[in-house]
Amino acid sequence: MTPSTAGDPRRALGAAGEAAAERWLRRAGYTIVARGFRIRLGEIDLVARQGGLVVFVEVKTRRGRGFGRPSEAVTLAKQRRLARVAQVFLGRSGWSDLPCRFDVVEVEPSEGELAVRHIADAFRPGV
Repeated sequence: MTPSTAGDPRRALGAAGEAAAERWLRRAGYTIVARGFRIRLGEIDLVARQGGLVVFVEVKTRRGRGFGRPSEAVTLAKQRRLARVAQVFLGRSGWSDLPCRFDVVEVEPSEGELAVRHIADAFRPGV
């Protein structure tokens, strides 16, 4: 637990979810190139590479399904915001010509562990 998550169970769960998602992606062969890329417009949880593809990953962690699946929280407005932040990231990294994809990783507690569900190509902004 980091000082910013100490005492805040929601933040601690979110940080644990992002760590679980990162571990899962690494095991699946992705290279993590950025964590918590933040600008005034918003934040992208993880940026990864899979070969020549840039993968922008939104991690959604939930304690339960009282409000639906975690991925359902990635609304159209959130997708648009992520796309704008991704454009800035691509421009700053010099990767504007590379293909990219938007994934969502759902993380939920299950039998004392965190279960990870990766949804590749979860949405396509502007399509």
